[in-house]
Amino acid sequence: MSEVTYFTQEGLEKLKEEVAHLKAVERINISKQIAEARDKGDLSENAEYDAAKEAQGLLELKISKLEQVLGSARVIDESKLDASKVLALSKVKIKNTKNGAEMTYQLVAEKEADLKSGKISIKSPIAQGLLGKSVGDKVTITVPSGNVDFEIIEISR
Repeated sequence: MSEVTYFTQEGLEKLKEEVAHLKAVERINISKQIAEARDKGDLSENAEYDAAKEAQGLLELKISKLEQVLGSARVIDESKLDASKVLALSKVKIKNTKNGAEMTYQLVAEKEADLKSGKISIKSPIAQGLLGKSVGDKVTITVPSGNVDFEIIEISR
């Protein structure tokens, strides 16, 4: 049984769209590539055919994995979450106590993580260090560059 993954409604819709695209567009493209390579003759020494078949296998594996994630996906109603503690889907404003830099992150499922838009994986070191904490709490989080001290300034939904 696969692990339950929590998504925002937006993130779940993106995942569904990706699976639909892979099935409707990418499968057809690979099928065409296989057919074209097959038409070129002897399959035993046909590198294009081998490459297309390998790409097909990788595509089917990706579709299968995404469908597993969809099967165990749950949407969280953000309006019902407790804003007094950092939880999945919380938006957290933190301050680096050493240099004063402030950052705002939303803790999301791994598949939704996008640092450019301020969404970090719930499994990331920063998210793990913030989970369950409240406004005013100070935490030391171990990141690849070492230990960093943060203070939680704000939690919102």
